[in-house]
Amino acid sequence: MCDFQSDFHSGHGLSELDQDQFVLDTARVRGFIADVRSCIGQADSARRACELINPLFARLLADPDWLPASYQAPAENSGMGGGIGQWLAFRAADRSLSLFSLVVPAGSMTPVHDHLAWGLVGVYRGSQYEEFYRPEAGRLEPVRKRPLQPGDFYTLLPPRDDVHRVRTTSDETSVSIHLLANDTGCVWRHAYDEQTGEARPFRSGYVNADCVLGDDDG
Repeated sequence: MCDFQSDFHSGHGLSELDQDQFVLDTARVRGFIADVRSCIGQADSARRACELINPLFARLLADPDWLPASYQAPAENSGMGGGIGQWLAFRAADRSLSLFSLVVPAGSMTPVHDHLAWGLVGVYRGSQYEEFYRPEAGRLEPVRKRPLQPGDFYTLLPPRDDVHRVRTTSDETSVSIHLLANDTGCVWRHAYDEQTGEARPFRSGYVNADCVLGDDDG
C-alpha cells in the first residue's frame, strides 16, 4: 500500500481476506487490475494515481463486451433500496481497492451518500444526473449538478466532492462503473437526510458477494 492511501484505509474496520477476490474472473478484469496497480505504484498522490488510471478507465467504459448482463441487472433487496444493485467484480485482499458496477433502474435514484475513498466513477450504460453536496451544520449545501452520458467519468478525491446522489434519466436502467480505494460495499459509510443533512451510517453491500466480516467488524 502506498503512503498516500493510508488515510483512507486505516481504521476501515474490515478483516483482510486470504487472497484477492476476482468475482468476475476474466482476463480483461485481471489485466485491468494489474495495470491499475502499476499506475498506483508509480504515483505519489491519489490525484496522480487517478490521472495515470484515466486512460485505462476510459477504455474499460468504452468496451461493450467485458461486463456480463448479470452485472447490469437491478436487485430487489439492496442496501441502497429502489432496486439499486451493486455488483462486485474485484476486491483486494487488504480491502484497498474494489471494482464494481452500480445499477440504478429507470426512475430510481440513490440516497445522498459518501464513499470515503478516492477513485474513478463512470457511466457504462444509460444516462444519469448527478448532484454533489457539501454537508454543513444542519443541512446539505448543493455544490453542482450535471448530466452524465455513457463514457463520462469523474474523479473522487475525499473529502472534496465525495457526497453525491445520482438518478437515472434514461428510459433504460443505468449502469456505472466504480474503481475505488476501499471495499466500498462493505465499509461503514454515510447516507444523508436530504432535508436535515443528518448523516447515518450504512453499509450498501453487494448483490453477489458477502462482506466477509471478522469478529471486530460489527
